[in-house]
Formats: sequence, structure tokens, C-alpha cells
Amino acid sequence: MRCVLQRVKQAQVRAEGQVVGSIGGGLLVFLGIAREDTLVQADELAKKIIELRIFEDKAGKMNLSALQVGSEILVVSQFTLYGNCDKGRRPSFDQAAEPQQAQSLYEYFVQALKKKNVKVATGRFRAMMEVELVNDGPVTFILDT
Repeated sequence: MRCVLQRVKQAQVRAEGQVVGSIGGGLLVFLGIAREDTLVQADELAKKIIELRIFEDKAGKMNLSALQVGSEILVVSQFTLYGNCDKGRRPSFDQAAEPQQAQSLYEYFVQALKKKNVKVATGRFRAMMEVELVNDGPVTFILDT
């Protein structure tokens, strides 16, 4: 699994002209799923995101986790994170999971986050989406399992 994790002041995602997920302050997770990804990796990534200390404490240091600050999380599926652009001019998506496998792991990942007692919103799997966000920092990380 691969994700681009952005700390945001707010974010929302639209599909077919309607808002399908939105959060106030927290984390926006663009999630890509590879063919070899497993439930264990989904659990590990959910735990890492929840416990990653990327929010400021009173001294202004990144020392607090999403769980500690009551962060909300918006998860958006993003198969293009596994696009390989090394050869030619058209990306190859050979490493990305097939849609059925990806959707199953995506939904499992979302449930793993929800079990951590945080508010989780989502985009719509396999839909064309428009994502709006106000980046906080900016603070952006790339995580791989």
C-alpha cells in the first residue's frame, strides 16, 4: 500500500457533482493499493497513520498524533499512485491491484481506521472525483508498506 498523507485544515471530495465526503481539520489520505497488498498491511498502515506524530504540541513541535488531537480523516482511493512512468510517455499500472481486490482492501482499511475511534469520511471508489483541500503547513508525507 502507498499513501500520500496531507495534514489539512479542511478537505472535501465530490463525485457526480455532490459532496460525498468532507472533514474539518485532520488528514487527507490518498490511498493506492498494489497487487501484493494484504489485510495485515492495511492494519499496519492504519495504525501508522493514526499514531504518526505530525501535529504540533504547545511548543510548536510535531509531537502529537491524529488520535491525540481528535483529527478527522478523509480517505480517497488513488490507483495512480502505482503508475510507473519509467518507460515511454504513458504510465503503466501493472503494479496496481485489480478493482475488486483494491475495493475490498480499501474498505477494510477504512474500517481499520474507524476502529481507532476517529471520524472517517471517504470518496467514492472508482468514481471520477474532485478533491478540494486547504493544506495545513504544508505538511505532506508519502508512506509505503
